Amino acid sequence: MAKANGTPRNPEAASTAPPGVTHGAAPGAAPGTAPDVTPEKLRAWWAHRQWLDGAHRGASAAEVLAATGWARSVGGAAPYLGLFARAGLDRRTVDAAIAGLAVHELPAARGCTYVVPATDFALALAAGAAAPAGELAGAEKHLGVGRDEVEKLCLAVGRALAAAPDAPQDPAALRVAVGGAVRSLGEAGKKRGLSTTLPLALGLMQSRGQIRRVPVNGRLDQQRYGYLGWDQPVAGDAVDLARRYFTWAGPANLGHFRWFSGFTAATARRAVAEAGIVPLPGGPAGDGLLILPELVEEFAEFTVPAEPCYTLLAGIDGIHLLHRDLPRLVDPADAVRQLPSGRAGKAGRSFGSEADPQTHIVLDRGRIVGFWEYDVERAEIVHQSFVPPDAELRAAVARTEAFVRDQLGDARGFSLDSPRSRAPKIAALRAAATTSGA
Repeated sequence: MAKANGTPRNPEAASTAPPGVTHGAAPGAAPGTAPDVTPEKLRAWWAHRQWLDGAHRGASAAEVLAATGWARSVGGAAPYLGLFARAGLDRRTVDAAIAGLAVHELPAARGCTYVVPATDFALALAAGAAAPAGELAGAEKHLGVGRDEVEKLCLAVGRALAAAPDAPQDPAALRVAVGGAVRSLGEAGKKRGLSTTLPLALGLMQSRGQIRRVPVNGRLDQQRYGYLGWDQPVAGDAVDLARRYFTWAGPANLGHFRWFSGFTAATARRAVAEAGIVPLPGGPAGDGLLILPELVEEFAEFTVPAEPCYTLLAGIDGIHLLHRDLPRLVDPADAVRQLPSGRAGKAGRSFGSEADPQTHIVLDRGRIVGFWEYDVERAEIVHQSFVPPDAELRAAVARTEAFVRDQLGDARGFSLDSPRSRAPKIAALRAAATTSGA
C-alpha cells in the first residue's frame, strides 16, 4: 500500500479541508451544471448508495459494511447507529458479529480505527500500515528508540499472548508479562504521547495482522481493550482501495479520496487512473466528480425519491465522513444556522462554516435536515428540525430513541463524550426546538 505524506493523525479533530475541497462553500449547482445532475440528485444518490433508503432491513453487519464502507469508530455509538439505520440491526447482533469475526475494529485508512467486514481485513490493515511505521520513525528520531528494540518487544508480546491464547491481555498485563523488554520513555516520551515502548510494538503487530484488540465488554462504544494473537494476512494496494472507495462514495473527487486514504496527490491520481474510474458525465463544473464506469448508467437513470426517508445518524457517519465535505449535504438556507453549542465563546458559529457536524444529524434523502443528541437523564432524544416535523420524522426519532434507550444506554459521539459535557448542547437544542416548534 502506498504511503501517505507524513504520519497520519486523527484528522476529524482538525478544521482543515481535504485537498481540493473547500469547507464552508455554499452548496448548490455551479454554473455549467447539467440540469439532471442537481445537488438534490447527488445527495439522494449518496444516501441510496449508503443504504439509507430503507431498502436493506435484515442485512448482516458484514454485508452493510462491505456495501457502504468501513464505519469510523472512536469509542462512541456511531457504528451501532449506522448499522441500525441501514439494516435495523440491534446491538446484540452487531456484538455477535464482532465476537465471531464477521466484522472487526481495525487500524485502517490513515491509521484510524474503523469497523471492517472480514472480506476487507487484509486491505484495511494494508491501508493503515503507514501509521505505526511513521510513529516508530518518530520515536527513533526524537526518543532514541531503536527498531531492533521494538522488534524484540514484538517477539516478547507474541510469546506472552501465545501462552494464554484464549485470554485477552490488556496493556497493563502485557507490561508485566514482557518484563524488561519494555522500557519507560520518561518525560520526553510523555510529551510525545508515549510513556513506554509498548504502544509502538502493539501498533506494528496490529498492522501486520499478528495481534488484534478486542473490547473488554464486547461493545464498540467504549475504548478499553485486551489483545489476542492473530494470523491475518495483509494485502492490497492503492488501486484496490480506490475501487472500494468509489463503490461506497462515488461520485467523489480526488480531494475526497485523498482525505479518506491519506495518499499523496500522485498516488491518488495513479490509483484512480489504474482503477478505470471516470469523470461523472454532466457533473457540476469545477467539482471534478468521478465515478466507477459500471455505475454511470445507474446514476443517469436514478431519480430522487418523492417521499421523505428520515434517518438519525452520528455526526461521523460515512454519509459525511467518507468525503468530509459537509456543504455537499447542506442546503444554502441551512448553512447559516447557528450551532447549538450552548457554550460561551461558541456563539456566532454557523453550521456551514464547520468541517464536521458538532452534533448527531438527521438526514432525509442525503440532505441534513436536523441536529440531535441523547439526553440520558430524561432518556429521550432532543432534536432540532430544519423542516416541519411530520409523522415519518416523528416515527424515525421514536425508533432511534427506543434503540438508544433500550440497547445502548447513551449515544456518545466519541470516547470522551459524556452526559455532563453534552448538557449545554442539549439545552441549546431543546431551546431551539421549542422556539421553532420542531
